[in-house]
Amino acid sequence: MFFHNFKYSLKTLFKDKSLIFWTLAFPLIMGTFFHLAFKDITENDKLKTIDIAVIDNNEFNSNMIYKTTIDHLSTGNDKLFNTKFVDKTKAKKLLKDKKIAGYLELKNNKPILTIKANGIDETIFKYVIDEIEQTNSIATNLQGKYSPDRIYQIIGSTSMEEVTFNNKSKGNIDMMVVEFYTLIAMTCLYGAIISMTSVNKTLPNMSNVGKRVSISPTNKIKIVLSSLLSSYIVQVIGLILLFAYTIFALNVDYGTHIGYIILLSLVGSLTGLSLGLFVSTAFKSNENSKLGIILAISMTCVFFAGMMGVTMKYIIDKNIPILNKINPANMITDGFYSLYYYDTFNRYFFNIMSLSLLSILLVILSYNSLRRQQYDSI
Repeated sequence: MFFHNFKYSLKTLFKDKSLIFWTLAFPLIMGTFFHLAFKDITENDKLKTIDIAVIDNNEFNSNMIYKTTIDHLSTGNDKLFNTKFVDKTKAKKLLKDKKIAGYLELKNNKPILTIKANGIDETIFKYVIDEIEQTNSIATNLQGKYSPDRIYQIIGSTSMEEVTFNNKSKGNIDMMVVEFYTLIAMTCLYGAIISMTSVNKTLPNMSNVGKRVSISPTNKIKIVLSSLLSSYIVQVIGLILLFAYTIFALNVDYGTHIGYIILLSLVGSLTGLSLGLFVSTAFKSNENSKLGIILAISMTCVFFAGMMGVTMKYIIDKNIPILNKINPANMITDGFYSLYYYDTFNRYFFNIMSLSLLSILLVILSYNSLRRQQYDSI
């Protein structure tokens, strides 16, 4: 029965014209619009060395992690920062005159980042300081157990690796690639439409087929799982089309980590499918209403993740960080950014784990909701 329902669900999904448009055609159309909008400004938006300032006081000079890492990122031909070590009065004037993206001050061993604008330079500056602070927190916990030199040997070099851009990324990332990151995230979340459509056909309040399934002796969980498997295959086909179209037709350069990008997209698609399963089982409404809920959630998530401007992602990070912590679209795009921004994969795999946990949570909630529906129908 599992394979029978799998084949039936797969055929049904491919025959749904509205579904094919939203999940297969619409991302390609959006990709074309992005390409037309950004192809002429790619060269102007390449990342350059970022001008920043650091308050040069005793606390900064005595913090081995911050001082060594900032110095490392401010030297060499491919340096990330052009750093001015000044007092606070001078830093404020530089920021007011728009000669720096922002300035860093250490106070009570905690970073205080001051900026005025919301742009990609400021976003990168913030991300770098966040990464250094994570390492600095570890160093603080190790104090008393090891000597300062030993602490630096344990984690000092790691802090520099975490925040150092690889050369190709720093020279080639542009606004068009950033927008395509959010497009991939949107496509992953649109997988919710596929799973919602597929699972709806197994629910007694949504279709005649669902009524027959509800009174049959077949295990309902197996029916739902076979529907989800067919949904995932359709979603993977959509991702293959999107990557093939953007890479070969639109010449989008995703960098050297295309395998990791595809892996993250596949995990993000599972989150999208889980979202569709949750909406399908938790909301007792018609299919159009459920579609509206999914579209509203998906577009809100990609908006906060930076589809309409990368500055929105930074604004949310700065003012309401919890939103981006639970936003699956932000987890996907943040994983993509980490492949460009960092030489290590810690942040990338953290986003993989976050998406996986969110998927598991949505499946558990959907299972409980499905059990209540079965109980109510007895």
